[in-house]
Amino acid sequence: MDAQKVLIISDWIYPFTPHTLVADATRMHILGMQDMGAEIRSFMPKWGPINERRNQLHEVIRLSGMNLIIDDTDHPLIIKVASLPGGRQQVYFIDNDDFFQNRQYIRDNEGNEYADNDERIIFFARGVLETVKKLRWTPDVIHCHGWLSALIPLYIKTAYKDEPAYRGTKVVSTVYNDTFKENLNPEFVNKLLIKDLDISQIGQFDSPINYSSLIRNSISFSDGVIFTQDQQDKQLVDFCTSLGRKTLSIDPEQNNAPEILNFYKSL
Repeated sequence: MDAQKVLIISDWIYPFTPHTLVADATRMHILGMQDMGAEIRSFMPKWGPINERRNQLHEVIRLSGMNLIIDDTDHPLIIKVASLPGGRQQVYFIDNDDFFQNRQYIRDNEGNEYADNDERIIFFARGVLETVKKLRWTPDVIHCHGWLSALIPLYIKTAYKDEPAYRGTKVVSTVYNDTFKENLNPEFVNKLLIKDLDISQIGQFDSPINYSSLIRNSISFSDGVIFTQDQQDKQLVDFCTSLGRKTLSIDPEQNNAPEILNFYKSL
């Protein structure tokens, strides 16, 4: 496939968030793909610590205003945008007062993981997918970086598979080291059911639902999986092999855009 339109979804992107392996790798991914002529759209959460004035974020009114219902509660979707320094790329931010404003990343100021991290995952994934539909833009490939985008492959292959924006779209997941440690709410599986999605369609979530089970489910719905050299979990690699998924190993500290673009074309 000739992947010219790439949707990049990440938990963190430097310099909007501090230097981390994911943040730096995603930034290189965006700029590297741009230099190779790909058409890029990028999404990340509008985490509470992100300084909107310093990073020149502003709300995109035409994309905001939708309410996403999770566990019978309405959560307004707010979309903001800013330019990525060092390139001509805009980054879209998924925002909401309940899940991101005035809150830290995974853990609160006392170091406790947020009890609603399960709903944050659902809100972020649905927020991205609904916003891309509004952009009237059809990606050839969706590339997911990090745990917060782990539901994207499942939704693309099930609830959104008949949406014109995603027909024929391939999904790639990059696997990093563990990010959150606590188990998610046991009701997570029921909360993620949307549209006519049935529990029999969502694949396997090992109990308890933790980082490992979330990533395994993400892999099972991905067309290709990229492992960073710091994350070579043999069980996950063997799991990919058992499913017949194509895999690629990269050094996340290097610009891997040519290698990744060739990986897209192989799917």
